[in-house]
Amino acid sequence: MTKTLNAYNKISSLRERYYKASTGKEALIQLISEAEVAEQVYNSNAIENSTLTLEETEKILLQIDLDRFISEREIFEAKNLARVVSYIDKKAKEQELTLPVILTLHEMLLSNIRDDIAGRFRAENEFVRVGSHIAPNPKEVIERLEKMLSEYNAQSHENIIKRIARLHLAFEHTHPFCDGNGRIGRAVNNYLLIREGFVPINIKFIDRQKYYEAFRDFDAKGATDVMEEIVGKALTNSYHKRLAYLEGKKIITLVEYAKSNKFSHSSLINKATRQTIEAFLEKGVWKIGIEH
Repeated sequence: MTKTLNAYNKISSLRERYYKASTGKEALIQLISEAEVAEQVYNSNAIENSTLTLEETEKILLQIDLDRFISEREIFEAKNLARVVSYIDKKAKEQELTLPVILTLHEMLLSNIRDDIAGRFRAENEFVRVGSHIAPNPKEVIERLEKMLSEYNAQSHENIIKRIARLHLAFEHTHPFCDGNGRIGRAVNNYLLIREGFVPINIKFIDRQKYYEAFRDFDAKGATDVMEEIVGKALTNSYHKRLAYLEGKKIITLVEYAKSNKFSHSSLINKATRQTIEAFLEKGVWKIGIEH
């Protein structure tokens, strides 16, 4: 509880700085968002066992030929998820998140992959299992999602980390679709964050084991603290990155920062992972913004 509150207070402070730094810099903010699409796509697909690297994902989105054979499914997974990410960036502030909006995102995601299930919830007898978790009966899906959204909206006074963590866990526990649940769930997180005036988050593939642990904890005992930690750190990381660019800092790698300041690199990595320094992960490399 205290950890989440501390993270929330830190994010509130970073958010204020972000608003001040972003005034008149809409073009730069747009550039940062566009540059982040490939990373969002790579990480979200990698969590779902895609074999694509970040470099390959970038090439697919830029329509550059790859050096190896990639299945048509993986190509569409990358292109479709990029469409979803870009759509959210534009639409979240205009339109409230509803079940029809979630279905639209799902249709975009699975178009040309599984057109038979794209844009619809699980139907009768379409049961799914994730590890040892058997998702609720398809008949319960709509009611559970409506409850999830109404509870999220009713708790608008609560801190955003808890609200997003709870909603994400409830969404994945329900597993409303036959396929695409993880990617749509993470997209929904960002839809709500952007809508409420926060920056989007990027749950990283390297954090996959902890991410799975969060679902196991929730399924076993209804615990949300591990997911709260993941959301809090991801949000902090996202602000650190944007502030480094918007405040006009010189961006260097953590390796360079350690050398020039005679710090232990491993100690800095530990602090960056815990987000106790203003470092951020970009294209798999830890970086930090310093004053010129």
